[in-house]
Amino acid sequence: MEDKNQESLLDIDFHDTSEIGVPPKLVDQVIGQDKAVRIIKKAALQSRHVLLIGDPGTGKSLLGAAAAELLPKDTLEDILVVPNPSNANNPKIVTLPSGIGRQRVEEGQEKARKRDSTRTLTLFLVALSIPLIFGFATGWRDATVILFSIIAALLIFLVFGGMLRGRSEILVPKLLVDTESMTTAPFIDATGAHSGALLGDVRHDPFQSGGLGTPPHERVEVGLIHKANKGILYIDEVGTLNIRTQQKLLTALQEKKFQITGQSELSSGAMVRTDPVPCNFILIAAGNQETIRNLHPALRSRIRGQGYEIVMEITMEDSMANRRKLARFVSQEVAKDHKIPHFTKKAVEEIIYEAQRRSGRPNSLTLLLRDLGGLIRTAGDLAIERNKVLVTEVEVIDAKKLALTLEGQMSLQTLQIRQDYNLIQINPDGEVGRVNGLAVYGKSSGTVTPIEAAITPALSPGSGKIYATGQLRVIARESVQNISALIKTYLGKDISNHDIHIQFVGTYGVDGDSASITIATAIVSAIENAPVRQDTAMTGSLSVRGKVLPIGGATYKAEAAARIGISRVIVPKLNLKDLKLDAEYQGKIKIIPVETFSDVLKEALVPEFEYIAEKFTQSFDRKNHEIIEEDLFVVTKKDHNKGGIPF
Repeated sequence: MEDKNQESLLDIDFHDTSEIGVPPKLVDQVIGQDKAVRIIKKAALQSRHVLLIGDPGTGKSLLGAAAAELLPKDTLEDILVVPNPSNANNPKIVTLPSGIGRQRVEEGQEKARKRDSTRTLTLFLVALSIPLIFGFATGWRDATVILFSIIAALLIFLVFGGMLRGRSEILVPKLLVDTESMTTAPFIDATGAHSGALLGDVRHDPFQSGGLGTPPHERVEVGLIHKANKGILYIDEVGTLNIRTQQKLLTALQEKKFQITGQSELSSGAMVRTDPVPCNFILIAAGNQETIRNLHPALRSRIRGQGYEIVMEITMEDSMANRRKLARFVSQEVAKDHKIPHFTKKAVEEIIYEAQRRSGRPNSLTLLLRDLGGLIRTAGDLAIERNKVLVTEVEVIDAKKLALTLEGQMSLQTLQIRQDYNLIQINPDGEVGRVNGLAVYGKSSGTVTPIEAAITPALSPGSGKIYATGQLRVIARESVQNISALIKTYLGKDISNHDIHIQFVGTYGVDGDSASITIATAIVSAIENAPVRQDTAMTGSLSVRGKVLPIGGATYKAEAAARIGISRVIVPKLNLKDLKLDAEYQGKIKIIPVETFSDVLKEALVPEFEYIAEKFTQSFDRKNHEIIEEDLFVVTKKDHNKGGIPF
């Protein structure tokens, strides 16, 4: 276990992050994804599609926006939809250089205004003539006739004026894509967009007769694929798009143009179909491992055949160069937020230490930077609340407690309830068949889970079974079966005449195999009637040959044990370098690294029963020797058959 380094974690000297420059280009702001950055640059240069697979918060959307900055702006186009005189339901598409589209629309609007003014004036004069004619005809003596003639003139002016204005607007084109104000190629985030928003749509028009309806070309709504023309279309969780939409997206990729029509078959917009609209974009699709299963095979093939597939990194090497990158990341987050103060050097080092803790791997730094950015903002908010000019390490430490995940909060509540009802016993005395196990909620919150085992006679000879409560999921159930095989092999006892009952006390939906050594210890304790120390908690996976294998979340599990007063924690030796406890827990627990199940029993059982661990050690040595001898025999026989020399 590594305690928090009291020496400086950074080799650069600065007072606060305002002295750390932020690169102007987004591609230079990406942290720890060197391979992805190289490929994104190639994709932008050669117009290649990219599929990014990885955990949320690793920088996928930032890579997409960075690609848009690398594309040339001088190729951008404005797209207009104009009426079709011969077929109103088939509007025409016009593409123009950037900035020209708005001019064409303004010119059309100006002509329409002049035409409207002329027609309005003519109509006004015609309407005005009606009361004049009736007035002169009656000698201005019949007030009723004059009144009705004035009302008739107003009605004619209003009705015919509206019809004339509606007809004049038909000549005005509609600007679908306006690129005049863009400083870079478009970056369109289409994550979560429904088919109409993504592919374009035609609004429904309930008024289709009597001159009151909206002209078809005015009802055309551009899709995000068209807005991304000559730029980047970014879709996160692309696998959540339905298959039909994925197929249409594939068509757009292939043809680089896509017609706009009504997405609802019951809408009047379904009768309107434009000419093909340009959509020559670079697709940057993103998701996680589940996305691979849900992605249309043809769409993935198109991306792979005309681009790249990238798995995002979740950690990077804990080197001084990468620590400096994290210091720059803090400066970047402050600059993006605009509200929080800058961080002192000590505060930045506290962020780096947290990146070490969250990596879950030795000599690594986490690249789940969105979560780390949340911690930075929470610390900044605390500094503002405390009227501090700069964020110090105190705010960062306090922010870690304040910004607990939902899983972390639920873990604390669960621990408190178990303590209130004495479900967790913390004492050096032994208890048969009961072990304090360690588990993790989510990815960053640990908890203590007692596991109990009991042995009962089977209903009939040789029919012994293992029963486990707690709604164990697939991996957990399989690990229980492996443990049964291990005990049968190495304990030297026939347990087929007994039923083994395992209970995860107060826990449901258990998954993973990190409780393997805990379950095995509880079973051995119950079979041998050997008490287990209750001041000890443990976590670790177990091979069928008795080797203790590494697990995830070791730091958070150990901290959960320390939080409730457990003084000894057994962890796999391979996880020892992963452990980076917060300062408040350091010195409160003894970390015991183990390599074999014999080591686990030696540390977990009360001293007078340590001979059971020795029994396992001898059994391991004997079994391993038998395996080696069998392997040598097989190799020797094979070499002998080949004419080789036995050894």
